[in-house]
Amino acid sequence: MPTAHEAPNSRPPAPHVPAGIHPEQLHPAQRTILSVLVGGQILGGIGMGATLSLGSLLAAQLSGSAAWSGMAATMSTLGAALAAIPLARLAVARGRRISLSTGALIAGAGAATAITSAAVASFPLLLVGLMLLGAGTAVNLQARFAATDLAPTGTRARDLSIVVWSTTVGAVLGPNLFGPGETVGAALGLPPLTGAFVFAAAAQAAAAVVYLAGLRTDPLLTAMALRGTAGTAHRKQSGLRILRSTPHARYAVAAVALSHATMVALMSMTPVHLRDHGASLTVVGFTISLHIAGMYALSPVFGWLADKAGRLPVILLGQAMLLGALMIAGTAAESQTAVTLSLVLLGLGWSSSVVAGSALVAESVPVEDRPALQGASDLSMNAAAALGGALAGPVLATVGYSGLGFISTTLVAVVVIWTARRIRTGARP
Repeated sequence: MPTAHEAPNSRPPAPHVPAGIHPEQLHPAQRTILSVLVGGQILGGIGMGATLSLGSLLAAQLSGSAAWSGMAATMSTLGAALAAIPLARLAVARGRRISLSTGALIAGAGAATAITSAAVASFPLLLVGLMLLGAGTAVNLQARFAATDLAPTGTRARDLSIVVWSTTVGAVLGPNLFGPGETVGAALGLPPLTGAFVFAAAAQAAAAVVYLAGLRTDPLLTAMALRGTAGTAHRKQSGLRILRSTPHARYAVAAVALSHATMVALMSMTPVHLRDHGASLTVVGFTISLHIAGMYALSPVFGWLADKAGRLPVILLGQAMLLGALMIAGTAAESQTAVTLSLVLLGLGWSSSVVAGSALVAESVPVEDRPALQGASDLSMNAAAALGGALAGPVLATVGYSGLGFISTTLVAVVVIWTARRIRTGARP
């Protein structure tokens, strides 16, 4: 316990960790933490579909060119990248509870800004709103790591995957709120394509309340206090230094980032491709819903596989599914059925790769260094996706949807070759 002679800025662990707590007593707390994270993810996921699908359509409308539609995904992922490090630092200083709720509130403000941009017909303001909405993605990513703070080693990937899975409910519901959103938007006098953003703003505000009220036992502060590192994590290694000095962490971060970039590049252009080929808004929403279901619905299966079979084989499984999705998109772009199948495979490949890769990130360094590495991972993940989304629009305009699918296979090839080399050399954390 701290004394009166301790520095005034030292942070006592007592408010977060009951006296005498031991690791074997953490299972009830972990179950509660997982329940709270699941609730927050369900709410936060509602805005995800609207951000990446309606956002691209709104960007094309306000800019006057489909070539700018990729900026929706770019700004969203750029916002997530910019929020990753500050939210990770806030988690170290104040805990996951404050960090997650703050990010959700920023995302809610982004949804309101997107609505305003359509009302005043301002494309730059839309980009700002989408960037702020990206903080919701940063919260989504940090929440999966929050699930690992107190998780036993043997179930770390499973616990992480449960939080990833919970996004399914909200994320699948989000795109299907396009129709009701338009009804609500019309009743409120809002411009077309903005009604669903009303739901996104309300859901993010509700998620912030869930995190604030539910994470009274903060998983990160508890984990650091148990290991005697509470209040000192800010003096540990930076994420960049960890990446430079730890090959295992470097590989894990790269595998997650490249897999995410592959998914964003193709998925963000699918609504534009479908609309250009006569698909209705309902069909677009249904296709994106199936894709998001692929991303999250089977994540517990991939988490279980990663715990049982190992992280690297499950990453390779994910890359195989990503490759299949890209080849279908490249060879059957004119078929709505084939595009839908491609998007489902794309989601499954993302899930397998990101669940196993994130588990590797979480176990690559001691707990006091995890927030820094996790922040660097989320930054790299979203920066790579922002670049992929930015390039996807011009690529679509130049070589079409098929060309985009074939070109994206280069990202998969990098991960496959790197993973195969690590398996061959027997590399371990």
